[in-house]
Amino acid sequence: MKIVICDDSREDLKKVENLLAGYMRTFPGEKFAVEKFSDASALYDRISRNDLADIYILDMIMPEKSGIDLGSLLDKVGKSVIVYITSSDDFALEAYGVHAVRYLVKPVREEIFFEAMDYAVSYVKAVWNSLHGEASYREARYPVKTKDGLVSVLYSDIEYIENASRILDIHLTDGSSIKSIFIRKSFDEEIREIVKDRNFARVHKSFLINMNHIRRLTQDSCFMEGGRNIPVSKTRAAEVKKEYLLFVSEQYR
Repeated sequence: MKIVICDDSREDLKKVENLLAGYMRTFPGEKFAVEKFSDASALYDRISRNDLADIYILDMIMPEKSGIDLGSLLDKVGKSVIVYITSSDDFALEAYGVHAVRYLVKPVREEIFFEAMDYAVSYVKAVWNSLHGEASYREARYPVKTKDGLVSVLYSDIEYIENASRILDIHLTDGSSIKSIFIRKSFDEEIREIVKDRNFARVHKSFLINMNHIRRLTQDSCFMEGGRNIPVSKTRAAEVKKEYLLFVSEQYR
């Protein structure tokens, strides 16, 4: 897992490096690679060439290129995770605008930093697992960016996902739900990885369902175990029926 730190203050850069070293010592079996930048413009050029890390720990206020400049570029080119560390809390809203998972104000306490890194690392592992299915990361998880930070949800715990006014509402099998922050990408993009899982079917422009939790399927509706009646669009009805019949047949092989 590759981590980049960027801060124009070499003193603060060293402090973050020490915090990160302490965090990495708590995971002796994990492989981390760390790179440091005191020049945000140099890092901006690196990102522009699509040379990306998994996690970026960025100062917010820097000359020439700010942390928001870096975050905006990252938001366009990849799935990297951003943790902001800054001397001012005036830019918190902007930080969430580029989907940072945490916004930490200096001086940062070790326990706060460790909690932020736990979120960041869990996100990276969730994405890796959905892409590669590596046994080392166990069951796939769906990362959800909420107003309180990143929440990583097991695929098996999801009953369905609804896109309501560009906010994802993830309904879980225990009856609870998790709401995302406002999504800037399309619903198609947000579910691009999870829809590759054969348990899930896109039944409507606004709904993705876990077929394990269908109680009954009709031409125009999915009746879910949790009690929700989810619409099936006319354009998808035939494909949904085919997917569900295949899914059911595979359960009895």
